[in-house]
Amino acid sequence: MTIESQLSWLDRPRAVRAEDGFDVSVVDTWLRDHLRDLPPGLPNVLQFSKGASNLTYKLIYPNRSVILRRPPQGQKAASAHNMPREYRIQQKLAGSGVEVPPMLALCIDKSILGSEFYVMEHVEGIILRANLPVGMQLSSKKTRELSEAAVDQLIALHQVNIHHHGLADIGKGEGYNRRQIDGWAERFRRAKTWNVPSGSGVISWLSEHCPPEVSHCLVHGDFRFDNLVLEENFYKESQTIEIKALLDWELATIGDPLMDLGNAMAYWVQGDDDFYFRGFRRQPTHLEGMMTRHQVVDYYCKATGLEAETWTFYEVYGLFRLAAIVQQIYFRYHHKQTRNPQFKHFWVAVHYLIWRCERIIRQRS
Repeated sequence: MTIESQLSWLDRPRAVRAEDGFDVSVVDTWLRDHLRDLPPGLPNVLQFSKGASNLTYKLIYPNRSVILRRPPQGQKAASAHNMPREYRIQQKLAGSGVEVPPMLALCIDKSILGSEFYVMEHVEGIILRANLPVGMQLSSKKTRELSEAAVDQLIALHQVNIHHHGLADIGKGEGYNRRQIDGWAERFRRAKTWNVPSGSGVISWLSEHCPPEVSHCLVHGDFRFDNLVLEENFYKESQTIEIKALLDWELATIGDPLMDLGNAMAYWVQGDDDFYFRGFRRQPTHLEGMMTRHQVVDYYCKATGLEAETWTFYEVYGLFRLAAIVQQIYFRYHHKQTRNPQFKHFWVAVHYLIWRCERIIRQRS
């Protein structure tokens, strides 16, 4: 394996989309008041194009690179895209056993960029998306280790002492599950467009079957492989898989760990899933050796001592919540608040996810 091919596997940003551009000189001036040792001259700014919610940029100076996070354009849920909250959660997680990028600076002055934003260190590594990077091969054994390492990071997250790390007050306490069902149902209704189903049957079923929380812990809300930065040599048979950072804390709060597991499993598309679900895959969970959703749930429960007797609820909840997130993104595209072409057919995904929820409910009722 050549150095050049290995470097090509590292996560790389692209040119900034026109609609997501900003005045680099204004941001650079602000940065120089908050970061030391920046060399003369403006940074080269690139954008990570895969994100569908908060926008992420890489600011490249000759001697260092930093990452800037800001909200998207267009209609946003009132409680979403809270930059100070996202920044402070990661800041408080330093030394917790959950890997997060070092936080550098937070800007609450909206005159700088038109919104609040924060800056963090760039963590170099490999981020896995729908398929492995070209040329990378994993044995079944290594793939199994990869899936276990990912689930172990979720388990570690759920075991963080929220009181010790000053995170107990980021949630609202008892009633989390009910608030999630009511909240995502309302977001779905508000973002509904003419070309997607109402989802009323799924919403009613979730409301009727909502269980009390099994416990209260720190939950991520968007746990999947493309939010994990892996050490550059993780693919080598002799190498222990190291997760260097868990990214994208926009939806983190204090809640039910099984709800968070249900969210994660909504993205966990298997090799034996139907054609349409495989088409939505955003991570390489289809590879031979990767744990199935059932195996992940079993592995998680054995490690935590929790029981998932009502798993159907958590599975349906995760899929419906994903449908609501996808529809919120499509709403912005539908109303020309973004021109990002990757959002054009998201309405089709909403149809499928609601159908999948309805099928699971029928099969297991």
